[in-house]
Amino acid sequence: MWVELIQEVRVAQTGVQILFGFLLTVVFTSRFAELGHTDRTIYIVTVILGACATGALIGPVSLHRLVSGRRVKTQAVRWAARLTFAGLVLLLATMTSALLLILRIATDSAWVPWLVGAVLAWYLLCWFVVPLWTRHRDSTR
Repeated sequence: MWVELIQEVRVAQTGVQILFGFLLTVVFTSRFAELGHTDRTIYIVTVILGACATGALIGPVSLHRLVSGRRVKTQAVRWAARLTFAGLVLLLATMTSALLLILRIATDSAWVPWLVGAVLAWYLLCWFVVPLWTRHRDSTR
């Protein structure tokens, strides 16, 4: 289970690190000074969520390194799985708030909350509903 978990973390970790790196550069652009209070608040929340997601998704690697050879693999896998799940939830929040910020800046449309809500629903469907439905369906047989 450890190898599978680490492979899953690698996929999510790459995405969150790229997104977080991009978010860190935004504050240094000339356009950042033009942001209103609400957009700056969304940006700050997004950066904090990205930092937390990055920490949670890197956590299993550190956990493995620090407990390797100590005969606690079962507990390490359990904690790594929890950190990965927390990281995915934080990544979901990061991506949603980043999308909200970008769409608010790119357009002044009243449709922005609806578009973000639709994408959030898609993320929830792909990341949680389908896997949980599959787990339920296949574990009840």
